[in-house]
Amino acid sequence: MTTTANTAPTLTSQLVNRLLAIKPLANLAKHQARSMMIKRAEKIGVPWRKRVEELRTRDWDSELAEVQDPQLSYPEYYVRSFHAYEKGNLSWDAALEVEVASYAVHARIWEGAGAQGDSKLRQSYHDIVKEQIKIQPQDILDLGCSVGMSTFALQSVYPDANLTGVDLSPYFLTVAQYNSQQRNVRMNWKNAAAEATGLPDASFDLVSACLIFHELPQSATKQILCEARRLLRPGGYLTIMDMNPKSEIYAKMPPYILTLLKSTEPYLDDYFALDIEQAIVDAGFHAPVITANTRRHRTIVAQMKVLS
Repeated sequence: MTTTANTAPTLTSQLVNRLLAIKPLANLAKHQARSMMIKRAEKIGVPWRKRVEELRTRDWDSELAEVQDPQLSYPEYYVRSFHAYEKGNLSWDAALEVEVASYAVHARIWEGAGAQGDSKLRQSYHDIVKEQIKIQPQDILDLGCSVGMSTFALQSVYPDANLTGVDLSPYFLTVAQYNSQQRNVRMNWKNAAAEATGLPDASFDLVSACLIFHELPQSATKQILCEARRLLRPGGYLTIMDMNPKSEIYAKMPPYILTLLKSTEPYLDDYFALDIEQAIVDAGFHAPVITANTRRHRTIVAQMKVLS
């Protein structure tokens, strides 16, 4: 069951925003949120600290140059504190911890799922996508691919497709490249903004964006939707999986938990207030089909309009 999405922050959310505007309180909330994730991960059998320490033994800096675009300019929204990291996604700390953090964050979506919650979440997305899209995509773009978790999940669904992952963080992409080498699979990785990929027009059958839009201001989201439309071939599809603003879980979230969440997600109000259905149509797609794939998440499938 869902509730009507608010188009503006609630009174509770506004109070939380005021508290987070006080830097010492914001820093405390970030520390608490991070501590909770580490404890949750290790409670479900994910050795967060051990795994990260193992990754730190590699000489990542020497591999960074292979994927980094030195001419890339980072948009203002990206160069700020994010996910409890002072440098946001532009840091090794974020890149080396994103996988274990995903296991921790998604552990409680299904009761008893534990570390398998993340893979179940992605599978619930792909089950809907496979059911609703009418093509067998040969070229797939994963926007905001991070360290490749979403890209590898897509490959398991479409093993014969050519996959490209785009991300703004060269740190994330360096880890993604390492992960693809460990799996002995070929992937194309590109360091670019999702709203300006630099990839050719009409070069993909499917553009997927998994868990990225809640991390963006509305202006960037709308630009990304237009970029996805440009990159798709006639009849191609845009698919999105992300938090569901209409979920009762978020509507009834206790103030303390909301504070911790918003301390690590600075664009959450922007995302919750966005009319994403209209934004998708405005970008040149048919009206999307929106399906709840968990109690907290929704899957959006939209086919591009072909101009006559």
